[in-house]
Amino acid sequence: MRPVLPTRLLRAKAAVAAVAAALLCLGMPAAHAEAAGPPEMTDGFGLSRTGAATGTATNFVVTVNTPEVAGEHKIRILLPGDYEANPTKRYPVLYFLHGASDNPGNPNLAYPALAAAKSMITVIPDGGRRGWYANWRDQNTAAGAQNWENFHINQVIPFIDANLRTVADKKARAVAGLSMGGFGSLHYAQTHPELFSQVGALSPAADLSVNHMVMRGAVVATLTNIGAPLCGSSNPTCSLDFGPPVSSDAVFGSPYPIFNADRLWNEADPSAHMDRLAGMGVSLYTGNGKGNPANPEFWVQSAAEHAKNALDRLGHPSHYVDYGNGAGWGECDGGHSYACWAQDLVDFVPRLEAAFAAAA
Repeated sequence: MRPVLPTRLLRAKAAVAAVAAALLCLGMPAAHAEAAGPPEMTDGFGLSRTGAATGTATNFVVTVNTPEVAGEHKIRILLPGDYEANPTKRYPVLYFLHGASDNPGNPNLAYPALAAAKSMITVIPDGGRRGWYANWRDQNTAAGAQNWENFHINQVIPFIDANLRTVADKKARAVAGLSMGGFGSLHYAQTHPELFSQVGALSPAADLSVNHMVMRGAVVATLTNIGAPLCGSSNPTCSLDFGPPVSSDAVFGSPYPIFNADRLWNEADPSAHMDRLAGMGVSLYTGNGKGNPANPEFWVQSAAEHAKNALDRLGHPSHYVDYGNGAGWGECDGGHSYACWAQDLVDFVPRLEAAFAAAA
């Protein structure tokens, strides 16, 4: 004998059946009545996923392993709202690089301006707490393998192009970042100009020359884990735990300008190689830390100025914003902080989307 179902349950089942029937009449499978999750991703290019993606259909995190860098690494992906509804449409991509002591698992990195982008994909790959977006000179430290540039350029970019509907072309690819990631964006654009048409640097570590030894000192402080004035976390507070201490020479060799021992620092110095950005759109943002040398942005301002001056000498146009103490720049306080970077992106994202549209 079949059980007798309560009247309310029968009515609920009838309502669900009616909705499913209506969706089918509209040409939509009933399964689509439920919220879609992240798109399927396939391993490749040396990346192996360690589990299912987590998050929503438009803001999700993929965790991967790679022999290039020790440990597991998160990649946050932000898709435009119409991505699922337009299965034949392809999109340009912004690779957004985070700062020191941060990681893509931090939901704050999905800045409102990035999440609201209407016509591009944003990819935020792990750059390590102090990876400095470089292949380290010393691969035998307590940190293990540290080939961050190989990971991002040779693996993450083709992985994204293979798994998402991107426009896999220089004209539709940009790189931007904040603090350590601002160094990374300039470094990647300079060493791989064939990949990017636009570069943005927010509060960047843009000068590693002997003329800016404070910036070198900040990098060394992250390596030796003694605390650092240049910390680019998008959290309200910045952790000064950068991982196991390693040598000050681990990334770029000796930082000391004796008998050219610091040659790798000079080679990596963005301000010395702005000519390599020929043909690219360049955007630079900085504050002044309210003139307080204890605020990292005080030192960032002069580094950004050096990069801007190098562009001016080359006759290379740029979009340069110095918001000083932050007055009139959203909720920015002029410091090395989330609110200032959030407002930078309010300015940068629409300009980037317009540039992509013009190049299409």
